[in-house]
Amino acid sequence: MSTLSPTTFEEPRLDVTRLARPAYRAMAALSGAVELDSGLRDLVSLRASIINGCAYCVDMHTLDARARGESEQRLHAIATWHEAPFFSERERAALRLTDEITLIAGTHVTREAFEAARGHFPDEELTQLIWAIIAINAWNRLAVATRMRPGEYTPS
Repeated sequence: MSTLSPTTFEEPRLDVTRLARPAYRAMAALSGAVELDSGLRDLVSLRASIINGCAYCVDMHTLDARARGESEQRLHAIATWHEAPFFSERERAALRLTDEITLIAGTHVTREAFEAARGHFPDEELTQLIWAIIAINAWNRLAVATRMRPGEYTPS
């Protein structure tokens, strides 16, 4: 648990884009290689970022989703998607898989979650969804570890 007070923010620790440029480019290439509907990817990225406590990524993916027309209601409800009626069964299956992959140490990705996703996504698209979840979890870990500052991202 963090010892920071809610009004204390650390300065960014490292500029990974400059100090490890080849690794950063490889990570960006992985993210760019994922072929998944941008609206669904926004929801998955936002959900994983909330679970991982990544303020930078929550800010980024909220801004991106808004720019693509996502509703405020759904963006606010993503934190409690289990109880919110605003998501399709397909989105629910993707969000459940996101939760389980993000919390992998506790879930080991249950057969039920995997099969629920498989019921809504052909294998090729399911594979892309899994890569999207893996990529956002890696980005979350990078941003949290280096204390990337929320509020500095501008959607393109």
